[in-house]
Amino acid sequence: MMMTPQFLFDVASPNAYLVHRVLPEVEARSGRWFDYVPVLLGGLFKLSGNRAPMVAFAEVPKKLDYERLEFHRFMDRHGIDNFRWNPDFPVNSVMAMRTVCAAKEEERADLAEALFHFMWEEPRKLDDPERLHASLAEAGLDADRLIEATADQAVKDRLRAHTEAAYEKGAFGVPAFLLGDDLYFGKDRLGQVEEALAQR
Repeated sequence: MMMTPQFLFDVASPNAYLVHRVLPEVEARSGRWFDYVPVLLGGLFKLSGNRAPMVAFAEVPKKLDYERLEFHRFMDRHGIDNFRWNPDFPVNSVMAMRTVCAAKEEERADLAEALFHFMWEEPRKLDDPERLHASLAEAGLDADRLIEATADQAVKDRLRAHTEAAYEKGAFGVPAFLLGDDLYFGKDRLGQVEEALAQR
C-alpha cells in the first residue's frame, strides 16, 4: 500500500499557512495527497526545548531580518498575496487545534482552510472562544458542536497524542512533513519532499 505523506501543522504558524497555500501545487504535480495532522506548536516547543525564532534569535537581528526576507521571497515565488500579519500574534491555538481534532473527516479540509484564513488572511483573535465560534459559523461549519467538543477529554488527549507522536518522530516545530518515518522540517523543504514522493 502506498504511504500517505503527512503535513504536521498548527494554524498559529505563519509558515504553516504558507505551506497550506502551496501544498495543492505539490499534490497536483505528485498525484499524492497529504494527511493534515494537527499538532500543538507550543507543546512541541516544550517537549523539544525549541523556541520561536523571535525569541531564539532576539540578539541576532541580522538573522531575523533574513528570516523575514526569505518569508517574503517564498510568497513572491508562489504568488501568495493574501497574507496579513495577525496583530494578536502569538495566538494561543489550543482551542483552534482541538476543533481540528474534533472535526469529522469530511469537514477537516474546510475547517483547516477556515482557520488558516481567519488567522492569516482576515486576521482574528482565534484564542477568543467567541471570535473562534463566529469564524467557524461564518465558514459554514457546525460551530456549536466543534466548540463544545474542545472540552471533551478524548479530543484533548487526541491533540496531545498527535503532538507527542510528532516529537517521537523527530519533530521540533512546524511546518513539518512525515513520509513514513522520514521527517522534513520547514517550508523550504517542500522541494525535497516532492522529490522524495517521486521516488516512492
